[in-house]
Amino acid sequence: MTQLTIREGRLDDADGVARVHVRSWRAAYRGLMDQQILDSLSVEERAANWRRFITDPLPTTIALLVAERDGEVVGWTSFGAGRDADGSTDGEVYGIYADPDSWSTGAGHALLEEAERRMADAGHTRAYLWVLDGNERADAFYARHGWVADGATKADERAVATFAEHRRVKELRSGDA
Repeated sequence: MTQLTIREGRLDDADGVARVHVRSWRAAYRGLMDQQILDSLSVEERAANWRRFITDPLPTTIALLVAERDGEVVGWTSFGAGRDADGSTDGEVYGIYADPDSWSTGAGHALLEEAERRMADAGHTRAYLWVLDGNERADAFYARHGWVADGATKADERAVATFAEHRRVKELRSGDA
């Protein structure tokens, strides 16, 4: 296996990020959400959304990072300042996904560690993320990286459905992700 590179996401990564986004949702959320929702996901629509995000990021965004192997995007993470009222001084991982063919290859690990480091370097001493209820693979991944469930839950209302999620948190130390 060739070397993995973690770098800033660029506009020309939108198609690769969207492909990973759709493929990972379809694999990770099968059985956890309505199959019609997963089948309706469009790489083209996601790519258009990612182009907008890369061109005009949220005011809270610190970065979009991609994991690249052999010139191909195999994973991504976006993160920044916390958007929840009770976590507004914290960092937040907005999303982190690896292509199913790259699961258990270190891509997610490298992305999460770099996001943690950058949030700490930006002055956040704690970070949080939200996990879809029932996503045992993600829960195990985050637990291995020191993220703990804090008991907070929410109903994430999307245009297509409402998803039950639970929060995980981690204390960050600058320079020591």
